[in-house]
Amino acid sequence: MLLKGTIVKGIGGFYYVDTEMGIIECRARGKFRKTDIIPIVGDRVTIEVEKGSGSVKEIEERRNFLVRPPVSNIDVLVVVAAEENPAPDFLLIDKMLVIAAEKSIDGIVCVNKSDLDGESAEKIRTIYKNAGYEAFTVSAVKNAGIDELKSALTGKTAAFAGLSGVGKSSLLSRITGRELAVGETSRIERGKHTTRHIELIKTDEGYVFDTPGFSQLEIEAMKCGELKEYFPEIWQREGECRFRGCSHTAEPDCAVKTAVSAGEIAQSRYESYVKLYEKLKEIKDWEL
Repeated sequence: MLLKGTIVKGIGGFYYVDTEMGIIECRARGKFRKTDIIPIVGDRVTIEVEKGSGSVKEIEERRNFLVRPPVSNIDVLVVVAAEENPAPDFLLIDKMLVIAAEKSIDGIVCVNKSDLDGESAEKIRTIYKNAGYEAFTVSAVKNAGIDELKSALTGKTAAFAGLSGVGKSSLLSRITGRELAVGETSRIERGKHTTRHIELIKTDEGYVFDTPGFSQLEIEAMKCGELKEYFPEIWQREGECRFRGCSHTAEPDCAVKTAVSAGEIAQSRYESYVKLYEKLKEIKDWEL
């Protein structure tokens, strides 16, 4: 019998596939080893079930995938920040949003711990709302704003990224209805994660990845001149500068720098753009 489903977990060579008949434990066909294609969590697959056991027969074409952590078919990346403890790392937030956009993944910004200082949390949210992103202020502790976030994730497969200590596990517990382990910040910063394996959790709204590693994502091969395409508020001013092909970093009569001075583009966003641009500029063409 052939069934279609989604791989929600993979452990020790076994893949657990969510199908219309429930979750079925499967092995991968040997042909995948020959083609260097390894099933990963998030894959849409066709499985063959015989006498209660299953095998992965086909893997559908992936809309997108990440190497570390190895996951596929992400619809939205929720970048979680906190109003304080820890303070927001705007460069990390903006880098995550660039990575998501480059992978054709929608980016959402979620400011947690709004119960500590709602006004400050709202200022952070406004930065990203004005830049063109969906952005929310929430409090996992007070269960505030969670319904609005869940509504934005309806029917989608979502992953969460952010600094240790911003409350990702608490948010995931609220969204999934499962009590997920919350790690100590100091332990996580030494490279230990509460989550031991990648799992895709089914919710009423869709699927949510429960996995460490998203905050360690790095921008892959990209030319520095392409970066502006992934900053919506910068890209919308393309062609307004004095010089064609303006990098928006050092040239005079730059529409982007003028917009920053006028407060139309957040200073933190522009600083992130310049830092990422300089980093990408160091990459040689042969390395791309």
